[in-house]
Amino acid sequence: MTATMGSTVRNGLGIIATIVRIVGLVIVGILVAHIVLTLLDANPSNFVAQFISGYAARFNLGLGNLFVPSQPKLGVTLNYGVAAIVWLVITTVIVRLLRRL
Repeated sequence: MTATMGSTVRNGLGIIATIVRIVGLVIVGILVAHIVLTLLDANPSNFVAQFISGYAARFNLGLGNLFVPSQPKLGVTLNYGVAAIVWLVITTVIVRLLRRL
């Protein structure tokens, strides 16, 4: 019976790890989409651009003004790019820990 319970726990942790990976990748995708829309001069009053910009601001981990170069687009690329990398690293570490349990 304990073998079945251990298998169930492993399956549950695998599902949680998959959910964490998906959520992390969605956040990284939002941050990257914000960078792309900024670089391509998307209309800031467009609903999609506002939606992505709003969520990117929530997920930037306080790194929205880490770098302040003279070109605003470079600032967005650096700041949100660093945030995306941090999210990717955090997500990868958590998923690996969950899979090892």
